[in-house]
Amino acid sequence: MNFIRTLATRTAAKFQDVVIIGGGPAGLTLMSALKTSPKLKHLQCTLIEGQSLDSVREFEVNPPENYTNRIVSLTPKSIEFMQHRIGNWEYAHQDRVREYDGIIAYDSQDASARIEFDITSIGKDTLATMCEVINIQSSLLRRLEELSAQPTSGIEILDSTKVTEIINPLEETRDLENHDLNQPNVAIGNPNLDWPIVKLSNGESIQTRLLIGADGYNSPVRKYAHIESRGWQYNRFGVVACIKLQYEDFRSVGWQRFLTTGPLAILPLTEDNATIVWSSTPELSNILLKVNEAIFPHLVTAAMVLEEVDLNYIYSVLEEDPNDFSVLKDIEWRLSKFDSRTLEESYPLPVLELVPNTRAKFPLKMSHADTYIAPRVALVGDAAHTIHPLAGQGLNMGQSDVAALVDALEQGASRGMDLGSTLVLEEYNANAWPANHAMLGVCDKLHKIFSTDFYPLVLARGAGMKGLNMFGSVKDLMMKLVSGR
Repeated sequence: MNFIRTLATRTAAKFQDVVIIGGGPAGLTLMSALKTSPKLKHLQCTLIEGQSLDSVREFEVNPPENYTNRIVSLTPKSIEFMQHRIGNWEYAHQDRVREYDGIIAYDSQDASARIEFDITSIGKDTLATMCEVINIQSSLLRRLEELSAQPTSGIEILDSTKVTEIINPLEETRDLENHDLNQPNVAIGNPNLDWPIVKLSNGESIQTRLLIGADGYNSPVRKYAHIESRGWQYNRFGVVACIKLQYEDFRSVGWQRFLTTGPLAILPLTEDNATIVWSSTPELSNILLKVNEAIFPHLVTAAMVLEEVDLNYIYSVLEEDPNDFSVLKDIEWRLSKFDSRTLEESYPLPVLELVPNTRAKFPLKMSHADTYIAPRVALVGDAAHTIHPLAGQGLNMGQSDVAALVDALEQGASRGMDLGSTLVLEEYNANAWPANHAMLGVCDKLHKIFSTDFYPLVLARGAGMKGLNMFGSVKDLMMKLVSGR
């Protein structure tokens, strides 16, 4: 009797072909790719994002004067995918995009140990392109708006909507028996289908043929699918900020210095703007966030040039008092010991200003899911993997995930197969997982090699960098890998 009353209080769930959880670049890219594909555009698709996307929509029509601090390095392969497979790149604000053709990386323990990458040596003109994450999201939303104008587009975007629960329909009978009869209008799907049921904060439920987790490191979709994710925290934080240089650097290169606390990268933006990613210890990251805004630019300049023993002294002063301006004279005096021509030719330009409200930090970690798929489930982006930012490959790996998943779904559709079946999804896992695993391993090993002051290892890595810089063929291979070519 109770079972019959429970059924009477329930409403029917909506059925969809694909539900994507997560409105970041990976989720929006996947939705755009599905609806652009001639073989998949007929699918009924819903994207669910817990936060509001209003700021992303506003960026498209009224971007702020200054850069936002979430900025990524896009490979030519990622941009080609957005240009030719999706068609969103034309909607990005191109005046906020900066290409660069080289990277100069050097060791804090040995100034002569440096590698210079120049993509023009292999006949290409762009190594990577700097772009704000919100600029990418905005262009994808604009593309989806364009696609939504078509009759029966099958596009639904639910932002400011949280996933409250994901149910395995095979367990739905047990859920019915435990249902609180005082909560009416709970939606139920078809218990005869093995399609996941997604319950939403707006009271709706969706039963879907294929559930995609683009929902970040703490992915509810991954947990629903009982997929293990393995890795570790680095006990390091990435500090990001937007800065203004002394003037526009026409060398069109990114700079990276390997400090024992972690690498510090300065990457070019338009005009005199640049962005930094400073991997640091918990203690140093706190100093970098608290130090006076007028001191911070000089601290970045110093960290790209001075010996670490000098930097540690400066950090100790600022730890006691983040507003101690006496360090500016100390930094100036120490920099004056360097030949002015050496500073101009071998190091990045001095930093003049910190763009207000752009400093932030995030924990650094490495994680990798044991698999990207389960029955009727696939993972993309940070839900599948997180990587150290020293190679700038995080978002690009997510874009590659999307491309590989769409290829697998197109192949399944051509064969008339069920797109949620593991027979279809296994092709995606086979193509995406090994390449990502290799990239994760490389970045993890680089982090461990360069974040040490153990003298024998310092000597070995210095010799390795000098030797590597002499072998053009090896550098060319590395540039092809970094640029996705």
